[in-house]
Amino acid sequence: MTADVPDVPDPLESATRATRGLQGLSTELTARVPQLLEAMRSVGTGLELHSTLDRICETAAELADARYAAIGVVDEEGEGLSDFVTHGVDEATARRVGRRPDGHAGLLGALIREPRTIRLTDLTADPRAAGFPAGHPPMRTFLGVPIRVQGEIFGNLYLAEKRGGEPFNDDDAHMIRVLATEAGIAIGNARLYEAARQRERWIDGSVAVTTALLSGGDADDALTVVAEQARRLADADAGIVLLPAEEGGLEIVAVSAPRPTRALGVVLPPESAVVEELLAGEPVFVADASTDPRMVSGLTSVYGPGMFLPLQSGGRVLGALATPRARGARPFTETERTLATQFASQAALALMMADAQRDRERLAVYEDRDRIARDLHDLVIQRLFATGMMLESAQRKSVVPAVREGVGKAVDELDVTIQEIRTAIFALQQGPAEAPSGLRTRVLREINMAAVPLGFTPAHRFVGPVDSAVGELTGKNLIAALREALSNAFRHAGAGRIEVVVDATVTLPDGSAGVRLSVADDGIGIPRGGRRSGLRNLARRAESLGGASWCGPGLREDGGGTTVVWEAPLQPRRPPL
Repeated sequence: MTADVPDVPDPLESATRATRGLQGLSTELTARVPQLLEAMRSVGTGLELHSTLDRICETAAELADARYAAIGVVDEEGEGLSDFVTHGVDEATARRVGRRPDGHAGLLGALIREPRTIRLTDLTADPRAAGFPAGHPPMRTFLGVPIRVQGEIFGNLYLAEKRGGEPFNDDDAHMIRVLATEAGIAIGNARLYEAARQRERWIDGSVAVTTALLSGGDADDALTVVAEQARRLADADAGIVLLPAEEGGLEIVAVSAPRPTRALGVVLPPESAVVEELLAGEPVFVADASTDPRMVSGLTSVYGPGMFLPLQSGGRVLGALATPRARGARPFTETERTLATQFASQAALALMMADAQRDRERLAVYEDRDRIARDLHDLVIQRLFATGMMLESAQRKSVVPAVREGVGKAVDELDVTIQEIRTAIFALQQGPAEAPSGLRTRVLREINMAAVPLGFTPAHRFVGPVDSAVGELTGKNLIAALREALSNAFRHAGAGRIEVVVDATVTLPDGSAGVRLSVADDGIGIPRGGRRSGLRNLARRAESLGGASWCGPGLREDGGGTTVVWEAPLQPRRPPL
């Protein structure tokens, strides 16, 4: 049997007006007014949205003396449920039932399409009912009331199984409608509060990203901060930063995920529909990556809802930011999409500013190199040349054979020194961009660049076919690891001696061929409680390729100092994300 009860209008927006709305009703209902007012007071307590929904369910069940209560939150499209909050169902029963209702069918779907108060003495006999899944507790009596927030349907409040086997009566329906009105006000306040907190979190995240990008630190570490902040703010399963690849498409350059991943270096091909839209400056939102035909195969097997946002500023697309959630997770709301898009724009602007800052710093380095080259040529070489001529004159005037021979050797040494300085001048004028791109050359370039702030040139040694055996992905990460290790030795260790070894003949624990980078110093070692973010970055890089990184004793005779070891496969596999 079904009894549809017409909804009362929504003039009740406070407890006072609710009391006036109850005047003239039955004596039983009037006696329950204090209980209703206390329930309304309880519902209006607190501002956190989900706890507010829990409180509404519990309060409604107590007010109508129902065994079970639930709130189905209607999704933004108004076609199903985005959330389902229950009361009276224990965790063991919830696990047996499994997936919560989505509201696309059955009685819950009918209430979404026609939001009105409905009472049923036996919901299993209603033609709109679709039945219960296995393990679901039995329910017969039913009361459903829509919840409106600022005039729009937020969801429905459901009550089932009135205690004592009685059906829900008119008094129950009227009181729950009044409670639903107050609940709508409380939910509206909670949503406003949640939206304000959410905006504040995204703003704080944007500030953290801007600070990291403009701090002058390692660019890869700054991109990792972007990925970490995006993942945290979007409540996503991963945060991924992609930049344009040399061969086209987008390359994954930074990943933040709860589990080690080998996604770094994976290139999404340019023919991918998602890549095409991102490079055109268009955001891509997917409800389920496993079924969306635009997705790259590597993304389909792991993730569900996802946001793929272009990192663009001033009409220029610098890359992309992806924040996918796990399969089966809730989709992103319109508010989350808007905030994430704004975050991506801010991150892109910070990236452009950081690039400009690095260009200025690089230009300053080149100008300094040019000045040093001029000074060496105009001052040092000229003085050495003049000193050589003076020695040759003294050699001719000397009558002692031993003196003539010694002066001649000194002149020869000066000639060699002048040639070496001229070679250094040529290298300074050419700059690092003119050098070949082999791994050995890139390692030497990093060592020579580190020699300037260190005040000495680190010793180096290569073992095995470094240039031919080490793959490009491993080589690129090895250079970044070397740069980080040399930077740590300069900034923190106070080292006076550093030895760099690159060994391409290593066998990794899994039996595969690998390369090992060792950077040893005679510094103060790693202090207790010191910052270890750089070491964590080294470990993350190695793990993303299937390798590892660790620290050991350094070069001092007493075992002091530090040795940083970083190793990875020569040719790491690129499995799907």
